[in-house]
Amino acid sequence: MGEQRRPHLVVFTGAGISAESGIQTFRASDGLWADHPVEEVATPEAWRRDPERVLRFYDQRRDQVRRARPNAAHKALALLEQRGFAVSIVTQNIDDLHERAGSRHVLHLHGEILKARSSVDPRMHYPLPSGGIRLGDRCDKGSQLRPDVVWFGESVPHFPDACEVVAQADLLLVVGTSLAVMPAASLLGHAPLKAPCVLVDPEAQTLAPPGVACLRAPAGKGVPALVQHWTREGRLWLPETLLGGA
Repeated sequence: MGEQRRPHLVVFTGAGISAESGIQTFRASDGLWADHPVEEVATPEAWRRDPERVLRFYDQRRDQVRRARPNAAHKALALLEQRGFAVSIVTQNIDDLHERAGSRHVLHLHGEILKARSSVDPRMHYPLPSGGIRLGDRCDKGSQLRPDVVWFGESVPHFPDACEVVAQADLLLVVGTSLAVMPAASLLGHAPLKAPCVLVDPEAQTLAPPGVACLRAPAGKGVPALVQHWTREGRLWLPETLLGGA
């Protein structure tokens, strides 16, 4: 009980960090995801209409994730935790690159592609260490298995948990997200008023809300640069030599 609480870094990551590992991202500008219209592969209606097509699409995405490797940003965040910092990651990404890099406290807002879940009971999850999901693969309640992914039009069940994590932040680091996808984009509003926030993104100065410091850099360069400063000093702080636009 007498142990002093370690400063808590909460990291909110989006598609930009995974894109640097070669994972194709959803592109809001043209409504396509891996060359597929979203409404055909990533909605409950698509699942009801053509489940085999949806399963085939996610099998392809799963293969892409398995081939990808954690990049310098993933590894830097894991290193920070290994150096004794308290690090929690809330991610919009459905891949497991944070975990493979060594991060131990990762909350996936939109699900995990390397898991299946029951179509009737979202609490029933099944790991997919290899292969994919086929029609006829069923949960213990006899229901068809589906990807453990939050589709467009579905609720985000882990959002309240993410709000609780962000509310405990001493510093909030946002990496590779446009802050445009709701409800995830509203997470920043749950951070303590005293907690600084920095956005790392090539378009940071355009995307950052008022009061958010900017590091205009890709994740693979910006995150390791910040981690280097923090590990050298042994504390969380905003290095003014790197940042702009607060």
